[in-house]
Amino acid sequence: MLPWGVFRSLDSANYRFSRQASRRKAMAEEVFEPLIIGFLCNWCSYGGADLAGVSRLQYPPNIRTIRTLCSATVGPHQILKAFQKGADGVFVGGCHIGDCHYNSGNYMTVKRIAFMHNLLDFMGIDPERLCLKWVSSAEGPRFAKVVTDFTEKVRELGPSPLRPQRKSSLVRQGKSPHADAP
Repeated sequence: MLPWGVFRSLDSANYRFSRQASRRKAMAEEVFEPLIIGFLCNWCSYGGADLAGVSRLQYPPNIRTIRTLCSATVGPHQILKAFQKGADGVFVGGCHIGDCHYNSGNYMTVKRIAFMHNLLDFMGIDPERLCLKWVSSAEGPRFAKVVTDFTEKVRELGPSPLRPQRKSSLVRQGKSPHADAP
């Protein structure tokens, strides 16, 4: 007669095997998940993100936040560097117009983002990959909705043309990761 624990261990082994098989299947399908860099104003948008987190509101984990003192401190070089390093989208969040803690910071941001949209279009990158939204520290649900909508938009656009291909996907395609090396 077999002890009862044997059946439990067999059941858990089958469960583990089925979980591993489903993970392998998901990895084989290689679902695109965008990487989004978010530059958030310390006084408003970062507070909105914090409120969304504390309130346990659901939004995609694709955004990597960088806290800035003001949305006006986000320069073109930082946005371009984010795309260069493989970001599929860049999100800039700031105080509502007229509520900037530095008086006119968000007015400068509007001009800078308009310039960046034109520059990205000139470079062949879809300007919709750069998003500017105003979110106050009391708007946690709005922050969650804005990030969710932007993530879906970037997911529809697909990977950034500047995003470096991962070595694992090159190997799966039968290419050597060093084939283009001089």
